[in-house]
Amino acid sequence: MSEAALAPAEDDFDARPGSTASLLRTVIGLYLRPLGGWISTASLIRLAGDLGIPASRARTGIARLKQRGLLTAERTEVAGYRLDPAALPMLERGDRRIFDIRTMSDGEPWCLVSYSIPESRRELRHRLRRGLQWLGSGAVSPALWILPGHLEGEVEDLLRALDVRNTAVLFRTDAPLVAGSLADAVRDWWDLAALRAEHERFQAAVSGLADAVTDRDAFAAYVQLIDAWRTLPYLDPGLPAQLLPADWPGSASFAVFAELSSALAERALRHVSTSAG
Repeated sequence: MSEAALAPAEDDFDARPGSTASLLRTVIGLYLRPLGGWISTASLIRLAGDLGIPASRARTGIARLKQRGLLTAERTEVAGYRLDPAALPMLERGDRRIFDIRTMSDGEPWCLVSYSIPESRRELRHRLRRGLQWLGSGAVSPALWILPGHLEGEVEDLLRALDVRNTAVLFRTDAPLVAGSLADAVRDWWDLAALRAEHERFQAAVSGLADAVTDRDAFAAYVQLIDAWRTLPYLDPGLPAQLLPADWPGSASFAVFAELSSALAERALRHVSTSAG
């Protein structure tokens, strides 16, 4: 595989929540599979309009998602788009991280990732580090990273996708031995201030979403919820509570997400099924 692309369709964490690209990507990730993998152009633009995206901007955004390998144009009786089969692994990986929220418990294993990539492949090394960051890994040193053991499979996927599995060694340990306390080490390995800010951003972004009245309102609210949430479970790997500050906002974010999802998801899907029918 070339170093230019991690996969035919990549997780796009650089898309700003609330932007046209991010909202459309969220709609496609949530609803094309329940719709059978295909949606008419008119229906997709109509759903974009329900999110406040003008048709001209929606068409531009759709074209970009097509270029990024998420969609392919497919005409049946009318013009439309099919989910690119090559994007399915990325979407399924996202489903697991976004919806199957898991917090590491005391005594569960950690995974350490050590790798060696030469200076001549600096760009690849940068992409691996960035990928490890997006998996929620902490940096022990530039070439040694740590994350909860239940995320080991995602590390393996990343290494294989970048074709660098032969440069890396993965270790498991129940208790890293550090000079001070493990809680102090966690503060060094992860930027907890930045993670706290992400949780606070999410909680502020979704306040008021429970007030949705119609199914159309619920659709817009649910897409906004997932759009605001989708990067947070990657950035925050769910570290053990005893290693985090007592006022850590993670549990509050998880509770808000679960409550709003329960209130909005079914109504949102009903609206999509009606609009795209």
